[in-house]
Amino acid sequence: MMTTPAEPNRADLGKDPARVSGMFDQVAKNYDRTNTVLSLGNDQLWRVATTKAVAPRRNERILDLAAGTGASSVALAATGAEVVGADFSPGMIAEGRRRHGGVSNLSFTEADATALPFADDEFDAVTISFGLRNVNEPKKALSEMLRVTRPGGRLVIAEFSHPTSAAFAGLYRFYNDRVLPRIAKTVSSNAEAYDYLNESIKNWPDQQTLAAWIRDSGWTDVAHRNLTFGIVALHRAVKPL
Repeated sequence: MMTTPAEPNRADLGKDPARVSGMFDQVAKNYDRTNTVLSLGNDQLWRVATTKAVAPRRNERILDLAAGTGASSVALAATGAEVVGADFSPGMIAEGRRRHGGVSNLSFTEADATALPFADDEFDAVTISFGLRNVNEPKKALSEMLRVTRPGGRLVIAEFSHPTSAAFAGLYRFYNDRVLPRIAKTVSSNAEAYDYLNESIKNWPDQQTLAAWIRDSGWTDVAHRNLTFGIVALHRAVKPL
């Protein structure tokens, strides 16, 4: 019997958790390939930079939030750390387990970033890549990340940001507005999801504002550096002793 494909699920800037989760469920299978194509391969460079910033050590316990299909989690686990890949999309978690279920020091769990199912002071480091932007209460998520991190533990956030050069910013807007939607229609199973991606990037705060949010949540030693001319910013912080 033929089945009717599910209608594309498109989130909006209201970021209703059920809609955002459902949208990611639908793109899980081809998610990593699509990201590599749309980022012109830069996603892999950003992942390397994030892993270096986390600086995982053997036997440390690390929480990788918004882990998706686990590409970032596998990179962290390769260092010998005990990694928990968490995501609020069941489809992403299922795909991660399918691909990486044989990695002994990597586990996956479904989790809401604003209400993490973990104990206080449980992790040596918490990281989230390109996921904080999709949380409907990002400041609450930052506080939850602080709660589950041990005193002296580390936070690393990789997120889309604002290019620092006006000329490059114009080129970046042209790519996102004119080029990216056409490529997404070719390579993604849910091209409308990438319309939301574009909107969410435009409406996300700049580097200094996110740094202030992190600081206001109780983190210290807050710093950031730009990647790819500020398309992405890598924020780092430490939980006070």
